[in-house]
Amino acid sequence: MSQAARAAEAFQRLHGRAPAGVWSAPGRVNLIGEHTDYNDGFVLPFALPHRTAVAASARDDDILTVTTLHDRGRPETADPVRIADLAPGTVTGWAAYPSGVAWVLREQGVDRGADLVIAGDVPAGAGLSSSHSLECATALALLGLAGSQQSTSDIAKWIQHAENDFVGAPTGLLDQTASLCCTAAHVLFLDVRSGESDQVPFDSVRRGLEVLVIDTRASHSNTASGYGDRRRGCERAAEILGVPALRDVSLSGLDSAVSSLPEELRPLVKHVVTENDRVLRTVELLRTDKYTAIGPLLSDSHASLRDDYRVSCDELNVAAEAAEGAGALGARMIGGGFGGSAIALVHSDARAEVEAAVKAAYVARSFTAPRMFTAVPSAGAGQDR
Repeated sequence: MSQAARAAEAFQRLHGRAPAGVWSAPGRVNLIGEHTDYNDGFVLPFALPHRTAVAASARDDDILTVTTLHDRGRPETADPVRIADLAPGTVTGWAAYPSGVAWVLREQGVDRGADLVIAGDVPAGAGLSSSHSLECATALALLGLAGSQQSTSDIAKWIQHAENDFVGAPTGLLDQTASLCCTAAHVLFLDVRSGESDQVPFDSVRRGLEVLVIDTRASHSNTASGYGDRRRGCERAAEILGVPALRDVSLSGLDSAVSSLPEELRPLVKHVVTENDRVLRTVELLRTDKYTAIGPLLSDSHASLRDDYRVSCDELNVAAEAAEGAGALGARMIGGGFGGSAIALVHSDARAEVEAAVKAAYVARSFTAPRMFTAVPSAGAGQDR
């Protein structure tokens, strides 16, 4: 059963009527381009087949009710809230994400109450944007109920506002833009500064390749991690260098730039500048059908995130190293870091061997067993029914 069908069925059961509509949004994998979005740089994500669905109906008042389905369909309902009363800090936990979206849409004139029922299968805490898929689906649902059509760029910025200022996570624009804009069999080449994007074909399966996602099951949270520290460090470095953002530091000017910075900021700048270059090189290789050649760029990205940006962890490092040792063309951590997931680009006929090697490496270190699946570039957010 699809997540949209689960949400609709639960809505009928809980509210005694069919929902007015069901909207869903996917999680995402970022092929390459990590911690570049809030530096006005380049990213290259694609949507997962895993989705969060929101079944919704409008109310005659301004009350927001939110129910989520846990494992095996067990519902949990948050305390109802008046949309007019929403403010940062008024709602915590999982309900803060849909409530934050309602809060930010109120500023856009969308303030009618709604009943929401949520179902999803994006792994939580895995660095695969489960929270953003929920926020995107909620935004589309509330806008859809209001009959308000808005651009995806505006919706992405509103969700970022909700995430930053209501939830308290200092995230960029990558995740929500990916969830809203990605298309099947493509990666989204996004210039975060300009907002311009291009759908780059990425049908890896037809070329005998797979992107293996390795969920390390090491807990990940952008609100509780050093994510904000890195972002503030980048902003400070840009200010010292006299540029709007680190995206404006060229690869050729990197050595000169870092020499004028405090020691603790130099590796942050090095990562952002070289990572932007890796994104551009990856896009060029994909456009010329040189899929296997992107492997070393993925591995270089991981090394930079591990050594310069310092956002990796033992579980992520072991996953990447074991995958490469078993024949992966390249592997790297994805997401904000400090846990979450890694990806490995593998030949399809070598997937089982790579999986076995990662599992064995985890057993040898007494880590929690990882979850692994092939990520197939899938459709972005939309209305399901």
